[in-house]
Amino acid sequence: MRTRDLMMGLVLVAVPLASYFLVFAPQNKRIAEARAEIAHKNDLLKKLQSETARNTDLARANEEIAALISQTEARLPDGKEVDSIIRQISELAVQAGLSAPAMESGKPVAAAMYMEQPLKISTAGDFRGFYEFLLQLERLPRITRLPDMLIERAQDADGNIKAQFTLSIYFTDSRTN
Repeated sequence: MRTRDLMMGLVLVAVPLASYFLVFAPQNKRIAEARAEIAHKNDLLKKLQSETARNTDLARANEEIAALISQTEARLPDGKEVDSIIRQISELAVQAGLSAPAMESGKPVAAAMYMEQPLKISTAGDFRGFYEFLLQLERLPRITRLPDMLIERAQDADGNIKAQFTLSIYFTDSRTN
């Protein structure tokens, strides 16, 4: 009976050992691999969620930029309106107490997607009037710039000045739109 008890004891020990090595160990390995894959996919999901949130922010920023571009383009006259702006500038100078400005139109220059019309302007008058003219010019709803300016004292004793400057007016070229 001892051999039989010994055999039974061996079977009782062998079955759990065999089941551990043949069933549970491979299953635990698959579970560990599945958990690692789940963790990896969760990391990827978190990265995707942060990128998606960033894309939403970028889309909103793009909309804001497009609105700002539209506002800026609304301030650009088309080529046909440049003459009325030149008249408006002349009226501003006279209203500020300056002499009627002499204007010489340069050749329009391409500036990015728009055109730039340079005007060489000469005027004379009181410095305060010239300063007021520049303030009014700055308040115009159109986009302009003064790339150069020369101010000299006039020869009279009244403290007047002579001013020569280039005023550039930005506009859209209706032929290219």
